[in-house]
Amino acid sequence: MTTHQADTTRDPITFAVIKNALDTIVDEMAYNVMRTARSNIVRDVLDYSTTLCDRSGNIISQAKTVALHLGAVPDAIEAVQAHFNDRIYPGDVIVLNDPYEGGMHLPDIFMFKPIFFREQLEGFAVVIAHHCDMGGRVPGSNASDSTEIYQEGFRVPPLKLYERGERNETLFRLFEKNVRVPELVIGDLLSQYATCRMGERQYIQLLEKYGPRVVEDYVGALLQYAEDMTRRQIRDWPNGSYTFTDYIDGDGFSDASIPIKVTIKVDNGRLVVDFAGSAPQVRGAINSTFSFVKSATYLSVRCALDLEVPNNSGVFRCIEIHVPEGSVLNPHLPAPVAARALTGYRIVDTMLGCLAQIVPKKVRAAGEGGNTVVCLSGYDPAKAERFILVDMINGAWGGHSSQDGIEGVTNPSQNMSNLPIETLESRYPIRIEEFSYRQDSCGAGKWRGGLGLTRTYRVLSDQALLQLRSDRTHHAPYGLFGGLKGEKTRNTLTTNSEAVDLPGKATQFVARDSVLRHEQAGAGGYGDPLDRELASIERDLRNEKISNEFAQKHHGVAFDNEGKIDPGRTSALRKAERARRLPQ
Repeated sequence: MTTHQADTTRDPITFAVIKNALDTIVDEMAYNVMRTARSNIVRDVLDYSTTLCDRSGNIISQAKTVALHLGAVPDAIEAVQAHFNDRIYPGDVIVLNDPYEGGMHLPDIFMFKPIFFREQLEGFAVVIAHHCDMGGRVPGSNASDSTEIYQEGFRVPPLKLYERGERNETLFRLFEKNVRVPELVIGDLLSQYATCRMGERQYIQLLEKYGPRVVEDYVGALLQYAEDMTRRQIRDWPNGSYTFTDYIDGDGFSDASIPIKVTIKVDNGRLVVDFAGSAPQVRGAINSTFSFVKSATYLSVRCALDLEVPNNSGVFRCIEIHVPEGSVLNPHLPAPVAARALTGYRIVDTMLGCLAQIVPKKVRAAGEGGNTVVCLSGYDPAKAERFILVDMINGAWGGHSSQDGIEGVTNPSQNMSNLPIETLESRYPIRIEEFSYRQDSCGAGKWRGGLGLTRTYRVLSDQALLQLRSDRTHHAPYGLFGGLKGEKTRNTLTTNSEAVDLPGKATQFVARDSVLRHEQAGAGGYGDPLDRELASIERDLRNEKISNEFAQKHHGVAFDNEGKIDPGRTSALRKAERARRLPQ
């Protein structure tokens, strides 16, 4: 597509109408997936994404869905175009999930519907969905302890699910025979298909109204507009080189910390992002594809930009990314990648920690560390059927320069949902015995971090296979500018009244009435805890988010004989603590 300037030669009203039309199409696509998907992981947890691309694979609009998916779409379309070249026809639908040929991990299936108008390719409708099973050695196909891609499930290179409108029964049969719950997987594939067709229809309506060359022209201008806005904002950032390192606890086989290191060079409206110094690829399945690293990087920079910047590939043009080959961020085949989302979360944390040095008022302290995945699978005798629960626990945001972190919500990089207890218990032989905020888990600060969540599962089937993917058991979420770290993650399994601590990543069978208790990490605080307003502390105490002991320890609070905050004594304690911090 031709490079355009966002100038005054185009009608600004038409520009806004076309931009809003594109945004409406992708959001309608997102709602359609929610209405038609079969599995809980897609329909209720919302682990999917929708977008529109131009014929070259540039994202022109993306829905408010899983942000970490979408920056990988251009690489996936590049793989599709490299494989099929000029053999893409009206009525085609192309799927892929192979991490080594355009994908991210096997449960995430990309689906592309080429959009033709008057026999010319004009773009692609795209839906990515996390499927509840893709075969392999364990149900859910998402285990942290696989050691090669061949253990992880059914690999699909770019293939046509439909060709010229004709259903590929061979590929459907292969899906059916390689997954444990084909009715759910096929159902979600058909949901993706229906949604791609919806996106195609609505985009064609836009082409019919304005004409393909006019739409192409305004789409090019929209990409240029996003690039210009991004460059203009980055030019206001201080030039220089900035470095930050964060850590993953381990890969499930070793407790050795896995560093994710980034250096961001700000250079007059351009960013060079280099992950040199990050860990080599590991034995466990937390390795990440390069395309996923790109997506996490683009997302992190987008978080530091103003809301008015459009969410399209124009933003990507301002960012150059370097990742060493053979690293945990760019592994060689056959490295396993099923649990790569965890690494994506840590990339975002590392990027934001680095960006905090550049634009401190734009960035939050670290969140909970990314959602926790609890997968429980087995046989439900009451329903006489196999079950696979893939539950994702979404926790807390870090403190900000002007507000506390919030809790019980999706990680900022995801836009997902906690699965309602009623839905979970009605579908699976599992009882949730506690779902609550974790008191005192927040990182203290002038603006505190959000609280982590506690979720407790009791197994009601005779036996179940537990797969646990969590992190921040050793490296707590960081605070910023004097804010303290959040509390670390803790996992406990109780069997026959005997409780044992579990590591962050585990795969094991559990018996009936076993109880898994997951206490998620809390988010980091922002600013000096001694600067926190007493009214805010009183509110947190009243809501039982923190205890008196927490307030005394971290905020220098004193209480009177009735258990109420004593402002005078508190002021004196804080003054003494500040004096104690001064160099002697």
